[in-house]
Amino acid sequence: MAPILLNCMGSEHKDYIKQQVQVKNPYLDSMEEDILYHLSLSTKTHNLPEMFGDIKFVCVGGSANRMKAFAQFMHQELNLPGSPEDITDICEGTDRYCMYKVGPVLSISHGMGVPSISIMLHELIKLLHHAQCRDVVLFRLGTSGGVGLAPGTVVITEKAVDYSFRPQFEQVVLGKVITRSTELDEGVAKDLLQCSSELQNFPSVIGNTMCTHDFYEGQGRLDGALCSFSHEEKLEYLRKAYEAGVRNIEMESTVFAAMCRVCGLKAAVVCVVLLNRFEGDQITSPHDVLVEYQQRPQVLVSHYIKKRLGLIA
Repeated sequence: MAPILLNCMGSEHKDYIKQQVQVKNPYLDSMEEDILYHLSLSTKTHNLPEMFGDIKFVCVGGSANRMKAFAQFMHQELNLPGSPEDITDICEGTDRYCMYKVGPVLSISHGMGVPSISIMLHELIKLLHHAQCRDVVLFRLGTSGGVGLAPGTVVITEKAVDYSFRPQFEQVVLGKVITRSTELDEGVAKDLLQCSSELQNFPSVIGNTMCTHDFYEGQGRLDGALCSFSHEEKLEYLRKAYEAGVRNIEMESTVFAAMCRVCGLKAAVVCVVLLNRFEGDQITSPHDVLVEYQQRPQVLVSHYIKKRLGLIA
């Protein structure tokens, strides 16, 4: 991927740059104040354009500690003034999520599962809209179970799929099921794959990511408090998933992809595989190995960001 300057991105991005982050809610314009309750921010008490108007990259992940570490890592990678240790949690008024801003990068935790990340995404997208942000790319950085992949492999999601391997997210609204597409930006995925080829000892693939409603039964694990299926049934389901292009399993990608797509946001899901689910259910790698694995999505997205900013060739 050639270096891309944010203010000189080529004709194919012309219309995209002109457009601010969009929300799909006609009622927001009539509100005197929009309280982003779970982020401890508000349009009345905070100058959101001043605080966040220069944001170009938003990186979200489940763990608060991991997203703080990512923010500190980006602080170093971007050679920003001051100490990485001095970054502060913008959402310190709440214990739901954490948020750190380092230059044009926003790092936010989202907790575990669709409900938790969807609440954060509603308020994040409104935040970007109120801040009049333009040309923003969102990334979900995470860990996952691999389907036919070795531990340590990074999966760049092509499509986020549901339990039936369909690229869609179903949301119940007023008792009715709303179905939204979960296709992600193909160009960003290809650029990330190119970036991975420029890093040493960095196995990565593009594949589909299956999003489930829980960690145990929903992912076909045999080691939960409940189990209503056999080992053979588990393997058969994983084989069907593999044949459908699924290469990893996690719990947030469908709603992330769907909400970003509806709001016209370019987005990517980058998750490292902690184990091959064909070989077991429990994560048994040593702690230091797992720490290095968990840093891989951060390293890849950092490389992408630095190329976008023209900091590296």
